[in-house]
Amino acid sequence: SAPVCCSSRYGLALLSFYGFFVVYSLRVNLSVAMVDMLNSTHQSSTNHSTSVCPADTNPPQPKHNHTASVYNWDSETQGWILGSFFYGYILTQIPGGYLAGRFGPKWLMGFGILGTVVFTLLTPVAADLGAGYLIAVRALEGIGEGVTFPAMYTMWAAWAPPLERSRLLTISYIGAQLGTVISLPLSGEICFYLDWTYVFYIFGAVGLVWFILWAFLVFDSPNTHPRISEQERLYITDSLKNELSTSAGNIPWRAIVTSKPLWAIVVAHFSYNWTFYTLLTLLPTYMSDVLQFSIQKNGMLSALPYLGCAVLAVLSGQVADYLRETCLYPTVHVRKVFSLVGMIGPAVFLVAAGYTGCNYTLAVTFLTISSSLGGVSASGFNINHLDIAPSYAGILLGITNTFATIPGMVGPVIARALTSHNTIPEWQTVFYIAAAINLFGAIFYTIFGRGTVQPWAFVYFLHIV
Repeated sequence: SAPVCCSSRYGLALLSFYGFFVVYSLRVNLSVAMVDMLNSTHQSSTNHSTSVCPADTNPPQPKHNHTASVYNWDSETQGWILGSFFYGYILTQIPGGYLAGRFGPKWLMGFGILGTVVFTLLTPVAADLGAGYLIAVRALEGIGEGVTFPAMYTMWAAWAPPLERSRLLTISYIGAQLGTVISLPLSGEICFYLDWTYVFYIFGAVGLVWFILWAFLVFDSPNTHPRISEQERLYITDSLKNELSTSAGNIPWRAIVTSKPLWAIVVAHFSYNWTFYTLLTLLPTYMSDVLQFSIQKNGMLSALPYLGCAVLAVLSGQVADYLRETCLYPTVHVRKVFSLVGMIGPAVFLVAAGYTGCNYTLAVTFLTISSSLGGVSASGFNINHLDIAPSYAGILLGITNTFATIPGMVGPVIARALTSHNTIPEWQTVFYIAAAINLFGAIFYTIFGRGTVQPWAFVYFLHIV
């Protein structure tokens, strides 16, 4: 093996961590900003029923510095705006995996995020022009971000030794959770002390800094990295020599789309994301409209579930690799157990959260536990693509993420349609739907999931060699 300290592979993990921090910061900041973008007087007059929970006044809040424009968007329009990102995001999932394999993942991911940064900076202008323009800009942001996960999976297929996958990928993707954890409360503070437009300007600037670092410090593979040690290069390439079979011209499409283990990941990914995206886009709305939290507390408390998710994702990566490497547990058993815990656990506590009434502490606690347990799935189905076909991991993730993006497209629209009066029973229905879908996905993956490289991946490797 090669040392971890100062290694190129862990340097890549840290920069990809920063990249996914940017990706999710740009994705979720609108969820909090939306609360401050709405004309509260118009909202209260058009809402057919006031919240059953009294406004949270402990401790008393200072005067809100509200200087930016506000808009008279109804709940249906809000749903379309919050879901519009995913209409662009779904378009570049499969193309992203293919292009990363053919032309290399570094610049694909770099320019994808850079494009998202540019459109984020244009968000305030689009909002002033009208809801339609804002929806279009958010969809264009989604197109840029759509290539990021497939590109990074392709990158890790060339960089991650098999027995370090859980560790490296959880470090990398924990950036997404931390981006959510930091951007939600920070967006609330920015809205309070500045105004909502600065949410997009500040996080856009953070994204520009990442692009500069990515452009100069990251390379597509160990063999093209000019500063990697020879020991580490040989360690990585030797560990992967029996798995890699990259060739964009010989992709076994038929075998891929008829693979049951792949469809097990698709169903699990779709199911998990229904709950994940429902909370990601609408938790600040729930905190504001039902629990009546201020914009400051809203951002802080909305972030707690993702802080727990981030912590458990890192811990689960360490435990998963320990079970596989030291205890010699089969990969498939590890992936299934972690998926079950990471999908059924969130379903149970999400439903429970709907029955806490106006008990603010219990509601936030159950929502936090729900999302935290979801982090365990980071070492379950979420990285199973690299187990069943490492050479085509980017393409496989593009396929699964295409289906898994659908909840982000329709979830907010359906949820806002079901919660037009913002009553607790309406939100209970939203939570029940998400929990039932999660449960189905967990069962399906347990039945059909696999943990070894599939025969068609080896067959095409031998054909190419």
